[in-house]
Amino acid sequence: MTVGSKVKQTLINLKGIQGTLRIYSVQSQKEEAKAEYKEALAAIEPVIKDLENRLKVLEFEEPQYKSK
Repeated sequence: MTVGSKVKQTLINLKGIQGTLRIYSVQSQKEEAKAEYKEALAAIEPVIKDLENRLKVLEFEEPQYKSK
């Protein structure tokens, strides 16, 4: 597995986690739990953005990592 594919797979996993957290935050009955889910969402967002930016750099510097 290449570096590019590992970064892509990590991004896919994080976006899945992000979606799950959103669902839980909407479905939760307790305000405290909703706040925790929203806090986790706020923490994961910059990580996703950083990885997306890193993937762009990888694809630019190493064309073989570019999505087809």
